[in-house]
Amino acid sequence: MSLIDRYLLRLAFWPMVGATGVTLIALLLERTLRLLDMLSASSDRFGFVAQLAVNLVPHYVGLTLPAAFFLALVIVVNRMNQSSEIDALLAAGFSLTRLAAPYLCLAAALTVVSLVVFGFAQPYSRYAYRAVLHTAQNAGWNGLIPAETILSPSKDLTMTTDIADPAGQQLSRVFIRRITEKGREEITTAAMAELSRTADGQNVRLELRDGQQLRFNAEGRPETLSFQAFTMQLPMTGPARLLRARGGDERELTLFELADQARSGHSTLPKETLKGELYGRLARAFGLLLLPMLAVPLGLAAKRSGRAPGAIVGGLLLLAFHHTIQLGQGLAETGRAPAELAVGVPFGVFAGICFLVFFTSLKRPGETPVGRAMEHLSAWAARMRLRRAAGATGAAA
Repeated sequence: MSLIDRYLLRLAFWPMVGATGVTLIALLLERTLRLLDMLSASSDRFGFVAQLAVNLVPHYVGLTLPAAFFLALVIVVNRMNQSSEIDALLAAGFSLTRLAAPYLCLAAALTVVSLVVFGFAQPYSRYAYRAVLHTAQNAGWNGLIPAETILSPSKDLTMTTDIADPAGQQLSRVFIRRITEKGREEITTAAMAELSRTADGQNVRLELRDGQQLRFNAEGRPETLSFQAFTMQLPMTGPARLLRARGGDERELTLFELADQARSGHSTLPKETLKGELYGRLARAFGLLLLPMLAVPLGLAAKRSGRAPGAIVGGLLLLAFHHTIQLGQGLAETGRAPAELAVGVPFGVFAGICFLVFFTSLKRPGETPVGRAMEHLSAWAARMRLRRAAGATGAAA
């Protein structure tokens, strides 16, 4: 690697790391808040949320890495273009292909990383995430009742309260539905309640005040009990475990397992589903190799049309590529199209666009179909403004 190659890579490295880190943290924080809300009744929700967040990292790395790499290249090339460094390199005999070469090498390294992430890290982390989430959702009741939350610690018990203090122990307007050991329904309401754990830590004591209880006697007739003070003891439930082994979902299989099961035909999952998942992961990983051919010309074009149009168009292309790959996998899974065609066509279209943008910029760096389209759009908008201004002047006259 020459000095210029190292310089170009160093310029792109930190913006890429920064964009990946910021996006990854933002996505994890948003998901963590949702998980905390989902697991508010769990006895160890903070421990579970930490495990779930760790297992989400490979999934979000796979989502953010292509966008961060593309954005870093656009920013770096535009910065060098604005400071005339690109002009100096071109004047010294460097072609656009030579400028893009170090970024193509970086894309190849990131492709290997993506193959590891998509092919091996994500399947194991996805299964671990589901196992932890299942355990957390079935970890039992921690003895607290959040406000405006319907709790069902077991199939025989349902509770809710309209108002609760931050600790979930001082309650107002409480509703409890319970199925007794004899299979009879029992409904209890109370204006106020105070909740506390028993000394053994296995039960919860609920001291209800100013309420009523509806229950059925042995003959099946309803009975109503009004009370000023009533004590009820409820059991706290224990955790459940995820019993099934990894591999019940195609997204839990590694690349080698997908290829092996699709080839053997002995899998419980449909063959086209396995092939669609396999080709989809490969398309996302090898799509990184195409990004320098799109980002470098768009970064050069930003000197004339501004950075925003190129970044926006490139972002829309990446988003469309991701969703069309997902659509292709869905078509393959439902049997509406062969997996090779359903995933190969979106990849081929995206590759064609990248090659078109790059090779049309070889003779005149900075001139791309995107830039020309933006110039035509800007000229059209300027003409519309002039016509509107002329119409307003005529109306005033």
